[in-house]
Amino acid sequence: MAAKDKEMQADYKNRINRVFEFIDQNLDSDLSLDAVSEIAFFSSFHFHRVFKFVTEQTLHEYVKRRRIEKSASDLLHKNITAAEIAHKYGFSDNSSYSRAFKKYFGVSPTEFKNQNPNRFSKIRQLKSKNGQEYPDYEKYICAINNLENWIKMNAKIQIKEMPKMNLAYVSSIGPHNLESAYGKLMQWAAPKGLMNDQTKMITVYHDSFKVTEANRVRMSASILLDKAVETNGEIGLRAIEAGKFIIGSFEIGLNEFEKSWTGLFFWMNENGYKKADRDPFEIYCNNFKEHPERKAIVDFCIPIE
Repeated sequence: MAAKDKEMQADYKNRINRVFEFIDQNLDSDLSLDAVSEIAFFSSFHFHRVFKFVTEQTLHEYVKRRRIEKSASDLLHKNITAAEIAHKYGFSDNSSYSRAFKKYFGVSPTEFKNQNPNRFSKIRQLKSKNGQEYPDYEKYICAINNLENWIKMNAKIQIKEMPKMNLAYVSSIGPHNLESAYGKLMQWAAPKGLMNDQTKMITVYHDSFKVTEANRVRMSASILLDKAVETNGEIGLRAIEAGKFIIGSFEIGLNEFEKSWTGLFFWMNENGYKKADRDPFEIYCNNFKEHPERKAIVDFCIPIE
């Protein structure tokens, strides 16, 4: 690929990053093709082609998916009514929201709640209104007990106020692209003196693997900045705002990341905390390739209200 083509592609990705952020912040607003293309400084015709190339979805498909999946995350982690969710994510009314949700997930929002009993804060709440237990109740309780014991043995959990963190990042859509995104980020950062033994690498998750297909999960491969920098191309700048977080510190194999996240969210629910409307992230404290057992020392961070 010619240098000019690479530069143009990087510029396009940078513009699309701005669009991702704008959409996430305005899911209850007008996100028409004309309105969003202005954010990217493209004509609506050209923006449509570029956006579909990057995301493999039209803008309409992407926005609808984000609204539905964000609402599903709220159903899992918040005590919020369907009517409140419909308003929050730009649906005209509860009926249109319920229809769209059922078309996407195959079940109504209420059924989705009932099929995910671990959203509740206490196990004793697992019975339905008519006194019947959920299917596979004993298996579920056994799995939860195993998870609870595993978390106690493998995690150091604390509630902590964290300061604002400024990041440089490269977007990755799908985990299969994350390593490449970090490669681009480090290639940019190294000549600027931003890479050293103290540099913190952070992956921010803008989607949840619980509700989003893995190949569509959007992540930011990031480094923590200790000084102001200028970026170019597909390198973006973002901030993790100061706030309260659940921090679970783990030393785990690469195959234990999913269990760690699941366990930490379970711990959050069991202890009565509510997830805030901000993105969770991982902070890596070592290079797992240099660990004698190839384990990652990592902090999992969930923003809470």
